[in-house]
Amino acid sequence: MTVKEKGLLQELKEVLERHQVTTNATVLEQHGKDESYHHPFSPDIVVFPESAEEVSRIVKLAGSYDTPIIPFGLGTSLEGHVIPYEKGLSIDFSQMNKILEIREKDFLVKVQPGVTRSQLNKELKKYGLFFSVDPGADATLGGMAATNASGTTSVKYGVMRDQVRDLEVVLASGEIIHTGNLAQKSSSGYNLNHLFVGSEGTLGCFTELTLKVYGIPEHILAARASFPHIDNAVEAVVSILQAGIPVARVELVDEASMRQVNLFSETDYIEKPTLFLEFHGNEAGLKQDVAFMEDIVSDHGCEEIHFEEDQAARNRLWDARHNLAYAYIHGNPGKKMMVTDVCVPISELSGAIRAAREKLDELKLTGGILGHVGDGNYHALVMLDLTDREEVKKAEVFNELIVEYALERNGTCTGEHGVGSGKMKYQQKEHGGSLQVMKSIKDALDPSGLLNPNKLIQKVKGEEK
Repeated sequence: MTVKEKGLLQELKEVLERHQVTTNATVLEQHGKDESYHHPFSPDIVVFPESAEEVSRIVKLAGSYDTPIIPFGLGTSLEGHVIPYEKGLSIDFSQMNKILEIREKDFLVKVQPGVTRSQLNKELKKYGLFFSVDPGADATLGGMAATNASGTTSVKYGVMRDQVRDLEVVLASGEIIHTGNLAQKSSSGYNLNHLFVGSEGTLGCFTELTLKVYGIPEHILAARASFPHIDNAVEAVVSILQAGIPVARVELVDEASMRQVNLFSETDYIEKPTLFLEFHGNEAGLKQDVAFMEDIVSDHGCEEIHFEEDQAARNRLWDARHNLAYAYIHGNPGKKMMVTDVCVPISELSGAIRAAREKLDELKLTGGILGHVGDGNYHALVMLDLTDREEVKKAEVFNELIVEYALERNGTCTGEHGVGSGKMKYQQKEHGGSLQVMKSIKDALDPSGLLNPNKLIQKVKGEEK
């Protein structure tokens, strides 16, 4: 540890309790990685604040020592967002995990950033409410806002950015600001909520979030529909959306992935390209919607459709979908998972998924295709032996090809996982001249470049502040 790091460590111990500051090697290692395949790298110090005021003091101290600051939730990110490649100070928000206020009449909830999605929904259930964004992992809400997470329900309820009414943010200067209010709409000033959501810790540290919540639907019906080919399944989704059927979730799982589902979850689902669907509403209305949906999928060659109304059965169905990543990991011991993430216009989705599956087979990589096809977002799960350079190179080529395919069709290199360090190289091609505007915003709010450096926006070589 350098003299500078020792000085910062000593001052942190003076403003925090001793249990809130650590240089323990195991803890440092835990904060040097996420769930991605990106190479780990440990920070110098980890702190565990319990209030916005403590975060402010931490940020000011780090700034005085010119030390990088990396916000950390649960480490469930997939593009290296929390890996401190420039070392520095990791701020772990796990102790800021209180649900501060539930305003059930306003359909709002105020939480600290360390609250997890399942923790919030458990409490909201007492009020007949739920929080809609479901990325699969039980991530923290602060981390979900930082990456603009989405997931299975985004086709009906929107993504994380659509749920944020207000954020309390500690800026690089240590100043604490609020980005919004409790009103349902506003025409006053710039939309700072949308600026900070998805900023991946590069503009400030979230210390409180006010989020939109929803009433639990009167009736929920899930379905599993199997098709002879991926094209049939995707085209069925497009037709369902065009018909205006209010589907709450619609997920695609390809044939290879259905095999993994059956092996891991001990199910006996048909091993064909499959749509997992869910509908929310009143019972009478749902009967009409579902009957219309059945006609549509039949027109697209659906070979079998199976419905689940019982909650336990619905949970089994969605657990099988959410556990698919773990199914691949369990089925490929010793390998690490690369999860790709692109989003294209709905009209381009069928071709994109077909091209991805063909390229995966051509490169002889182990993996499957799945996605939130209702909004054009799909993923490939690719299993890698990180010690096999040829296999890693093939996976990088595959990832590059599907990103380029999306960008050429005016899509995006990331639909929900964020940029982190893994997708910075695509930012110039995707954003063009507007990337310089982003850099100007970063420079204005973080002039020393200490907030999660070299994430989302690449620092120019030789550029120093």
